[in-house]
Amino acid sequence: MDARLQRRIQRYGWDKAAPLYERFWQAQLGPARDALFALAALQPGERVLDVACGTGLVTFPAAAAVGPGGRVLATDISDAMVTHLGAEAARRGVTHIEVRRMDAEHLEIETASFDVALCALGLMYVPDPVAALMEQRRVLRRGGRAVAVVWGARSRCGWADIFPIVDSRVQSEVCPMFFQLGTGDQLQQTFAAAGFAAVTARRVDALLHYASAEEACGAAFAGGPVALAYSRFDARTREEAHAEYVASIEPYRRDAAFAIPGEFVVASGT
Repeated sequence: MDARLQRRIQRYGWDKAAPLYERFWQAQLGPARDALFALAALQPGERVLDVACGTGLVTFPAAAAVGPGGRVLATDISDAMVTHLGAEAARRGVTHIEVRRMDAEHLEIETASFDVALCALGLMYVPDPVAALMEQRRVLRRGGRAVAVVWGARSRCGWADIFPIVDSRVQSEVCPMFFQLGTGDQLQQTFAAAGFAAVTARRVDALLHYASAEEACGAAFAGGPVALAYSRFDARTREEAHAEYVASIEPYRRDAAFAIPGEFVVASGT
């Protein structure tokens, strides 16, 4: 896919998903955030860059970890995401968070100005992940560290049928290689190709809990990566797509609820 088209799809797709993102994903992504922060080991006073910040599910815990003596710069390609995060930071009175709309592959940031770079579940949407990590490496001081988490192997993510279900109705073009970074040791190799040293990685199993089929569909369609394509569906198409997706996750039903398996890969480098 043309890189400019992919960036545009990400920008406007996440604009669509922003109002529902936290409702459907805050709890479900807890294991990914925990793994990210365990590797990051943030310290009071550190300067942290949060790339692909979304609504701030990583930004606010990072700000709490570094304290008011530190600084967090949160960036995202989506206007709606950064607007939401900026308003929420103001509402909470957190003054050491700065929010800016920015392309992960072209960070408008001074070289060697941060201690830590974080990227939670954003790297797989970037047209050139190596370029994005090279930008993170550029803005880190000598000895600084980067930590990223991505979705794992497709076979380990029980919700993965959402992509062919949507693509069979309208081409989503979310990311043609969505699961690539979570396959084998690809994430570690990407860190190494970007010039990082002491690269480590591990896999994290998780269960995504949804109380009903309606919640599971809300997360998969309206609150997630296919939101832009989903917005083009008419009522009948939505109903058909929902039914097909619910059938795909039927093995994970627990009475009316669902516990859908997922896998994350988290990696760090210095």
